[in-house]
Amino acid sequence: MAKLTTRQKRVRRHHRVRSKVNGTTERPRLAVFRSGEHIYAQIINDVTGRTLVAASTLEPEIRQAIEGQTKTQQAHHVGDVIGKRAREAGIEQVVFDRGGFLYHGRVADLATAARESGLRF
Repeated sequence: MAKLTTRQKRVRRHHRVRSKVNGTTERPRLAVFRSGEHIYAQIINDVTGRTLVAASTLEPEIRQAIEGQTKTQQAHHVGDVIGKRAREAGIEQVVFDRGGFLYHGRVADLATAARESGLRF
């Protein structure tokens, strides 16, 4: 049996998590994806299949605010922005989807910042 790559292992974890985590109208799903350089967060209603709120390090206004920061600090800023945008959209509770990534480092910091800005998991 061939060894699995790191990406294949993450995708397997992601499928396992997604079989249990599902966003509804009352509690949409906060999905996180991180690449080597950027981090993305979306709040998704899985019933309608729509993204309600999104934030990432690629957005021009976020890019200016995070210039010169570490990746963990950037993730914290994105979590703060997604939390504020969610509150503006009337979303108070979410289900957290770590996307197969370990709940550590950038993913955990994004979640902490979203909680601090008012989202409940």
